[in-house]
Amino acid sequence: MNIGQVLDLLRSDFPGITIPKIRFLEDKGLIKPERTPAGYRKFAHEDVERLRYVLRMQRDHYLPLKVIGEHLDAIDRGLEPPPIDAVVPTVPQVALAADGLPSADSFSRHDNLRLSRRELLKIAEISEELLVQLEQFGLITPRAGTGHYDTDALVIAQTARELADFGFEPRHLRAFKTSADREVGLVEQVIAPLKRGRDASARARADDVVSEIAALSVRLHATLVKSGLRSR
Repeated sequence: MNIGQVLDLLRSDFPGITIPKIRFLEDKGLIKPERTPAGYRKFAHEDVERLRYVLRMQRDHYLPLKVIGEHLDAIDRGLEPPPIDAVVPTVPQVALAADGLPSADSFSRHDNLRLSRRELLKIAEISEELLVQLEQFGLITPRAGTGHYDTDALVIAQTARELADFGFEPRHLRAFKTSADREVGLVEQVIAPLKRGRDASARARADDVVSEIAALSVRLHATLVKSGLRSR
């Protein structure tokens, strides 16, 4: 199979899988597809099952790639991988629209997730050094008065880790924060008159409008980036 066919096989179980992700796992030595004389990757069914194992261990058990590599090495040597601890309660999934972009519901949805610093590092699979840099550039902030981290902090940490695989450093991500702050300012200007309403229905309407505008803003931003990259 070529890499596109492998992607089609895995996508139903792992919607977030991408060709760069598969190549990254190959670079880390976790899969070793054969190469044709022309240099094209050719995957066997064993390679696909190996990918499934890696992705499942990441998604369901939050194992770092180094540990997963040790498991695969044991399997390659005819050994059984170590038993996996029972899966702990997982964090909520971000509500997404059909096109993969955040829906209005995802902005109005609030959860009570509270992660300790240690839990954030483990679940997001980031280093203490990376978290410190993300905090220094204002990308992640613990909850005031508690020191805990919420779902947004987790998503930002995981995304920063994945971007780091492509050479992005926290200092580069500061531009995203600046752009987001500007969009927040625009939304606040629009809903300011609604917030001044005294009755509960007016305030509820303001919250709905915020969610709707936020989802549209993200859609516009993502589409403009995609369009800009295609035109280059």
